[in-house]
Amino acid sequence: MSQSTSTWAQKYRGATVEDLDPPAALSTKPTEPISIALMHAWQRDYSHLTVISEDTRALLGYLNMSRLKELLSSGAVRETDYVEKAMQNFQRSGKVYRVITMDTPLEELEAFFNGGVDGGGPQDFAVVTDDNRRFVLGVATKGDLEEFVKRRPA
Repeated sequence: MSQSTSTWAQKYRGATVEDLDPPAALSTKPTEPISIALMHAWQRDYSHLTVISEDTRALLGYLNMSRLKELLSSGAVRETDYVEKAMQNFQRSGKVYRVITMDTPLEELEAFFNGGVDGGGPQDFAVVTDDNRRFVLGVATKGDLEEFVKRRPA
């Protein structure tokens, strides 16, 4: 077993991201008020929302709800501000992203979260897309992986 995988890897037994049963992605737009994005995330108990272009539906970045709450508490943003003021942008030029699909083995997903398999550093979540990266299908978190391991029979 490589250093990028844990003892959990033994419990995956061929499982893929699809076995996590990630909830459908909930995306917001850069021009939506932060208050609306917060309400949607709260209603679904989501820790991250993807941000997509209004015109092309291209993935632009994401909102981390924990970070957003910190920004609101510090006064850096207000609920009436637009999502674009608080979102974290994906770097487009010079950066190669690891494609995470429903068929990605959980060992690879764990390595991605730990900074391996092209993660470029520890990651809190993964955007799950189709093979061609045209559609956001869901978001998987490290917590989802931990819950899967806890409920998987030994």
